[in-house]
Amino acid sequence: MTDDAGTPGWYVDDRCTNCDVARQLAPGLIGEVAGRSEVLRPPHGEAEERMMRAAALACHTRSLRRTDERPDPGPDPFPLALDDTVLLCGHNSRQTAGANSYLVRRPGGTTTMIDTPRWSEPLAARYERLGPVTDVLLTHRDHAAHGRRYADRFGARLWIHEGDLDAAPDADRVLRGDASVEVSVGLLAHPLPGHTRGSVLYIADDRYCFSGDSFYWSRTTDDLEVAESVTWYSVEVLAASLARTAGRLRFEWLLPGHGDRKRLPAGQMAHRLRALTDRARSMRPRPIDFTAVRW
Repeated sequence: MTDDAGTPGWYVDDRCTNCDVARQLAPGLIGEVAGRSEVLRPPHGEAEERMMRAAALACHTRSLRRTDERPDPGPDPFPLALDDTVLLCGHNSRQTAGANSYLVRRPGGTTTMIDTPRWSEPLAARYERLGPVTDVLLTHRDHAAHGRRYADRFGARLWIHEGDLDAAPDADRVLRGDASVEVSVGLLAHPLPGHTRGSVLYIADDRYCFSGDSFYWSRTTDDLEVAESVTWYSVEVLAASLARTAGRLRFEWLLPGHGDRKRLPAGQMAHRLRALTDRARSMRPRPIDFTAVRW
């Protein structure tokens, strides 16, 4: 198969898990069709080719492929700068269900990793070139894979909450209870049990919210949402956690593990978070159903 210009095109193979990552990186080029990603049209121009390459390299199953089967989709854009402080790691891992992970620059030229990409020594060296990585912060058990390996490679501290400690029993720092903790200057950990017993979100500089899988931005509803159909511990506990915590959170960027990213003025984000907190009060337990997630 070729595109309209007669050059090799792109397709999604049958390993796709409908994780949404490729659609986030190549909007308009890749869409959801019958519960999986599909290429909607070929890229036109170098900018759209770069979007497709990024999506291909982030895909945890490597399902986005060129029709000429070239093994290397082109220059690797990761870590991909979202602004001057936060970078998307890319190279999502099968062992974290394809979750996004991030690097956040800290004062003094250091960086912090939040959740983990797939393990690779060349990737670790690439991430470290941004500055010494002092901390690897895990938002919850589902994203704990590779945490110890990256932390040891960087000489960094590995963080997790006690509720999910069995997923990283050799963590260097264990968050306990509901108390917020300062990880470093301007970077706070807020325990938010619900998605899992030990879920945590991290706020950097009152600007960036790394929410793990506690909540995300849905393109379907154009709003903040909870993945209530994929809540492993208790959606009712999550609602209580939001009620306890939401009023203390200030941020502009929402940066989840699963689901889309979004930037809004802090006041608008606060309004959306209050509304989500109100909606969550009426949520009740339901069977796990990945197909019901409103991406």
